Amino acid sequence: MSTLLGILAILSAAAAAGMRIALPLLIVGLIQGELWSEVPLLWRVNPQVVVAVLTSWSLFELFGSKKLLGQRVLQIVQLFFTPLVGGMMAITVAKLLTSELEMDFRFPPLWVVGAIGSLFALVIRLVAIGWFFRLRGLPFWVTILEDLFSVALVLFAFKAPQNGGLIAILLLWIVVRSSTAWRTWFLANRSPDQPSQPKNHR
Repeated sequence: MSTLLGILAILSAAAAAGMRIALPLLIVGLIQGELWSEVPLLWRVNPQVVVAVLTSWSLFELFGSKKLLGQRVLQIVQLFFTPLVGGMMAITVAKLLTSELEMDFRFPPLWVVGAIGSLFALVIRLVAIGWFFRLRGLPFWVTILEDLFSVALVLFAFKAPQNGGLIAILLLWIVVRSSTAWRTWFLANRSPDQPSQPKNHR
């Protein structure tokens, strides 16, 4: 049971990284007593620099995502950094749940945890990018939901991993369903004058 709850906590944190990259890391630093001492890579950087960078980019995520130009910038940056942040969030949650919170969670090796978090976050981000190009910009209410979910899923990962994990699984189901719809739309709207590949007759 403890292992299942740990996996749900990992999925919750990774899903948050699939929506925003700086905001979840900023919240982890605020929750953690020693700032980012348990976060891979960030523990090597001066905390003041980390706070400045994460705060600046979090503000851009919150306000820039409400404009089309800001969304375009975010899609490019998130495409490259989402797998990294997803892995960092998953590893951080695994460390904190087993050490500082003193919970009996049994995790696989950290590199497996990081891979799961990276892949899960990347899947969510890729589908979001697909919808961005299909709709030519995400609606305002969608960006608000992304902000809220990115914050809530981080908090759930520590306080209520079962709830956070279930939300993350629900998001994955929505992602799979929407990706199927997006692929159907793409195939239906291909240029009709594109020549089909001729069949080889022998």
